[in-house]
Amino acid sequence: MIQRIQSVYLFIVTVLLVMALCMPVGQFIAADGVTIHTFKPLGITLADGSSVSTWGMFGILLLNALIALCTIFLYRNRMLQVRMTVFNIILLLGYYVVFGAFLFALKSELVGTDFQIGWALCLPAICIILNYLAFRAIYRDEIMVKAADRLR
Repeated sequence: MIQRIQSVYLFIVTVLLVMALCMPVGQFIAADGVTIHTFKPLGITLADGSSVSTWGMFGILLLNALIALCTIFLYRNRMLQVRMTVFNIILLLGYYVVFGAFLFALKSELVGTDFQIGWALCLPAICIILNYLAFRAIYRDEIMVKAADRLR
């Protein structure tokens, strides 16, 4: 049902992922301490005003937010809800892999800079935990329904 705890978890996941879409995940700071390049999920804004696209990260977060929102309304098909939640966890882990790849590629391009992590990078990790809690709650409901349907 829609008023179950897993719906609350999945709604919080959706809100956190939308917040992560809008916030910078870190900054590249030059050795002089003045030049700052902002790393956002949609792209990196360089100090001279140009930008480098990182649309893959944006796409993964947007897809995760949509999946989490749609999963809330799949309460009649709990096993599909379980599969979508597990897929969302795997996709969020893929987000960190893509982030690492972009960071590695851009670190060689922006020589002489240090990367400072923003707190928005922690939001997908929180979403992984909340997705796991939703998975456990959905699976617990499925076990309870199967137990009630069992003939004695």
